[in-house]
Amino acid sequence: MTPSEPAPFREAVAAMNAVVVRPEIELGPIRPPQRLAPHSYALGAEVKHPDRDIIPERSDGDAFGRLILLYDPEGADAWDGTIRMVAYIQADLDPSEAVDPLLPEVAWSWLVEALESRMEEVVALGGTVTATTSVRYGDISGPPRAHQLELRAS
Repeated sequence: MTPSEPAPFREAVAAMNAVVVRPEIELGPIRPPQRLAPHSYALGAEVKHPDRDIIPERSDGDAFGRLILLYDPEGADAWDGTIRMVAYIQADLDPSEAVDPLLPEVAWSWLVEALESRMEEVVALGGTVTATTSVRYGDISGPPRAHQLELRAS
């Protein structure tokens, strides 16, 4: 962060870095995308395992994500403004959750409710919710069957 960067961008980055998260969440800066806007910043988040020496046989409970700040002083029509936040979250699911047909609607409603409870106005919100099941065969490491939820929003 340099003083030559626009004040609204610097203020938004400062606000992102000032957030207090739950103790089991590890948060830190990561490399942001370079071509989406003249100015960008990104944070990565990961849920920490209580015992780092244990490698789980199943991946249940793993979750990570990225929050990307894009700033274009010229603005962008699709953004309806000069700032755009982009979120990507992936979380492992229990098998019974993965087959719930209401899962995408419920996950999206959690995002909308969280935003509405913390922000005065959300503009041009859009995204996708995807639930996947992966089955590993042969000599591929990892759990034999894994279920994930992926949420992308901006």
